[in-house]
Amino acid sequence: MDPRAYRKVVGRFATGVTIVTTRVGDVDHAMTVNSFTSVSLDPLLVLFCAEKVARFHDAVLEAGAWGVSVLPASMEDASRFFAHRGRPLDGQLARWAHHRGESGVALFDGALATVECTTKSVYDGGDHSIVVGQVTALGTPGDGPPLLYHEGRYNSF
Repeated sequence: MDPRAYRKVVGRFATGVTIVTTRVGDVDHAMTVNSFTSVSLDPLLVLFCAEKVARFHDAVLEAGAWGVSVLPASMEDASRFFAHRGRPLDGQLARWAHHRGESGVALFDGALATVECTTKSVYDGGDHSIVVGQVTALGTPGDGPPLLYHEGRYNSF
């Protein structure tokens, strides 16, 4: 199979956009993720996929706790920023209002929804790891149309 054809086909599935955050020591890590989904209601489980070569991958596995901020259309700039590889970690959250959740991870104040998790399981997913988390806290800090990603472009309702 041609990887370009595969990306074109799966890109036709519109997804929401999130930023997943974690904290190792006193260093915040964050990454734009559109592979976030609900898994189970009993127990409450969600998952996201992290590319194994990404700096975030090792940080989230080491930390064991992470947060998800579901982005509104107004936060496309944040999504683009946290999708960029190799950016400096120091001060990376300073441009966007955020707060610490119950687990100590950063959550964006403008998010449509927030979810905090502890890692329950990690599965091999080829060049990604599938990280399953037990939900420990929830929030709905903001409102507005969601940020969507479809066919390689940002969109909203």
